[in-house]
Amino acid sequence: MRYTYAAIFTPEENGMYSVNFPDLQGCCTSGDDMADAVYMAQDVLCLTLYDMEQDKKVIPKASNPRDIVTTGEQFTSIIAVDTETYRKFYSKKPVKKTLTIPTWLNERAERANVNFSGILQEALKAHLHIRE
Repeated sequence: MRYTYAAIFTPEENGMYSVNFPDLQGCCTSGDDMADAVYMAQDVLCLTLYDMEQDKKVIPKASNPRDIVTTGEQFTSIIAVDTETYRKFYSKKPVKKTLTIPTWLNERAERANVNFSGILQEALKAHLHIRE
């Protein structure tokens, strides 16, 4: 899933930035500079949302950035993430599946040195319209 949430960036005296997502309790991070803070914000947002998806928690609706109140030198910025891309990158642990095919097909495929796992993965991706 693709998500966008507003983040509040707070400049620190040492040039660092702290980042907080007001719509997601406990979702915060910091960065050594602006580029690092944005990178870290994307990472923590994606990990938080991925964990919520895995735990089947309700994902809160993103607030309108104009409705978020900031103080002093704080400012808001939109952070976009894609948990599907994150899942593909970090969840490569193989899952064993049992399947049934006719004996004649199994014998012919084995004679042809078919990689059953590879064929199944390709077929599932095609069936689910997944392009990498």
